[in-house]
Amino acid sequence: MDYFLTEEQIMIRDLSRQIAREKIAPVAAKYDASGEFPWDIMKILADNDFFRTFIDQEYGGLGMGSMGLVLATEELSRACGGIALGFAGTALGAMPILISGSPEQKQKYLPDIADGKMLAGFGLTEPNAGSDAGGLQTTAVKDGNSYVLNGVKHFITNGGVAKLYTIIAITDPSKGPRGASAFVVEEGTPGFTYGKKEDKMGIRASATSELVFEDCRIPSENLLGREGMGFIVAMKTLDRSRPGVAAQALGIAQGAFDHAVRYARERVQFGKPIAAFQATQFKLADMATRIEASRSLIYATARMQDAGVKDISKESAMSKLYASETAMYVTTEAVQIFGGYGYMKEYPVEKYMRDAKITQIYEGTSEIQRDVIGKALIRDAAKGV
Repeated sequence: MDYFLTEEQIMIRDLSRQIAREKIAPVAAKYDASGEFPWDIMKILADNDFFRTFIDQEYGGLGMGSMGLVLATEELSRACGGIALGFAGTALGAMPILISGSPEQKQKYLPDIADGKMLAGFGLTEPNAGSDAGGLQTTAVKDGNSYVLNGVKHFITNGGVAKLYTIIAITDPSKGPRGASAFVVEEGTPGFTYGKKEDKMGIRASATSELVFEDCRIPSENLLGREGMGFIVAMKTLDRSRPGVAAQALGIAQGAFDHAVRYARERVQFGKPIAAFQATQFKLADMATRIEASRSLIYATARMQDAGVKDISKESAMSKLYASETAMYVTTEAVQIFGGYGYMKEYPVEKYMRDAKITQIYEGTSEIQRDVIGKALIRDAAKGV
C-alpha cells in the first residue's frame, strides 16, 4: 500500500532497510547464538544519525517523531528484532525526559542521546510488579537536596549497556500509584549496580538485566516533573512507545514472511514448488493481509501521535496487540511452511518465532492491551462517542 510518506520518511525507511540487509542480517545469527550486545551495529546506527530520529530538533535531533521511530524500528527488526532493540529501547528510555523533562534536563541529556554517545533504558518493571505497575516497591526518599533510592528493577531492556536510566519509584507509599515519581539515574552513581543478566529465549542480542539500588543518592534536580507524577509519566511513556513495539513486531513478521515466500518458491515437493499448492498460497495470503493491516494501524497511530492527539491509549494498545499477535501468527506459519527445516537453527525462521513471542509480553501483555482497549471503549460509550 502507498502510505504517502514524506521524502524524509522515505529516506529513513530506505536507509534502515539498507543497513538491515547489509550490516544486520549477516550477523543476526551470530549475536543470537552468543547473546552479546551488538556494539558495532549501534555505532553504525549512531554514525547514520538514527538516534536523532526521535529527539526534538532543538536538542540535536531530527524531530521525526513517532513516525520516524516506527519506520526505522520496523526495517531494522526485519533483519533482527533483538539488535533493533538497542535502538528502540533507547527511545523508550528517553521518552520520559521528552514527555516531562524540564528544558534544563532535556539540554543536559538529550543531545548526548541524539549523538549516540549513550544508550538509555526505562525502569518500571520489578520482580513483583509486572502487569500490576501499581505494585511498585522501589522507593525514593527525600533527604535534603537529594533522593535516596532503594529497590530492584527487573527485565530492563538495555540494562548494563545504557549510561542513562529513567526510573519510576515510590516517593509517598500512602498514596499508592499516585505516590510514584520519575527520576533520571546515571550509570556510575554510588549505590547503583547491575544485577542478573537474563538468558532469554529470543531477542538475545538485546541486553536485559536487573538494576539494583542500595542507598543510591541522586540530586533533587534528577526528578522529572513533580513528585507524584511518576505513574502518569509511565503511562504516557507506554502510550507513546507502544507503536514502536508494534513496529518491532511488524518488522519481525515481515522478515519471517520474506523468508517464507522465498522458500516456498524454491522448495520442490511432488514435482513442483510448494508455492504452487493452494494450501501454501492461502497461508501466504493470510500472513500478508495481517501484516498489511498491522502496518496500517501502526502508521495511523504514529501519525495521530505526531499530530498532537493527546489521548492515544486505545489506538496504541490496538497497534501493539494486533501487531504482536500477527508476529506470532506469521512466524509460526513461516516455520510450518519451512517444515522440518523451519525447526532447525540452520534456517532463520525459528529465530523469528522466538523473537516474536516477547512482543506479546513486554510493555504490557496482550491481556493488558485488551484491558486498556476495553476500558476505553466503555468510557467512550459513556461519553456518547
